Amino acid sequence: MECRALALKAADVAIEAGKHALQEQMNPHDLKMMYRPKDRSQFTSEVDDLLIRFIRNRLIHVDPFDGFWEDAGGDLRPGARYWCVGHVDGVINYVRNMAEWTVTISLFEVNAEGEPRPIVGVVHAPALGVTYVAARGNGAIRIRKTPIGEKREKAMPSITPTLDGSVVSFGMSYFPKESVHALETVSAMAGRPADVKRVGPASLDLCKVADGTYDAYFEPKLHSWDIPAVAAGAVVVWEAQGRLSQWNGEEIHWNRDNDVVASNGLITEELKQYLV
Repeated sequence: MECRALALKAADVAIEAGKHALQEQMNPHDLKMMYRPKDRSQFTSEVDDLLIRFIRNRLIHVDPFDGFWEDAGGDLRPGARYWCVGHVDGVINYVRNMAEWTVTISLFEVNAEGEPRPIVGVVHAPALGVTYVAARGNGAIRIRKTPIGEKREKAMPSITPTLDGSVVSFGMSYFPKESVHALETVSAMAGRPADVKRVGPASLDLCKVADGTYDAYFEPKLHSWDIPAVAAGAVVVWEAQGRLSQWNGEEIHWNRDNDVVASNGLITEELKQYLV
């Protein structure tokens, strides 16, 4: 199955899974839905394990490939493909009954040098009624629910030429040192952007750069558990012809933590002077 067809099939799976997760969010609940496992540093929710099992089972029937990215380990065979399924991205938003959270699916392919790279990305925001779908060489689309039905639009970055007057988004973690770094970066550029947003999650911020809602997005540290969200959003950015890299300009590393900056490509160099 070619990449575009795979992406659309994966989008169907994400949308179906999102219906269940949204229903769970709408049910009465308390903050005990969110917890931090002893063996991990990130927060999760009770719906996460069910969501991942559901998506994995559906993807196996789409195409099992070589398994799942989370199970692949370090021995990656050239030519292998792995599905990557994320936890709810934006779990704090999810538990707090906010709309900005997503279900993410991506597909990694290992090149001849043994380097993995995502080639399909799906970011579905059930509460917002919007889905971003991208596949290598096929561009990126945004699918929205409207009063007159489903609307599909090509995702394209903004054409804002400078940081002055732009709209920028940033991310920050709940680790104090990382949060301070993010806030200091925002403070350093104060007065240049027309607005600086902090909503999240990372996957949705990336997609909002891809569709021109934001001119840029940056975050000082995205952890290994954020890889599924970043991978799905990355394909959307690339296929929309936006730019994505680490703060120093190097490519994203798919096996470790990264600082991340995405932009329309026109304000990247201006923005980088603040990314230290």
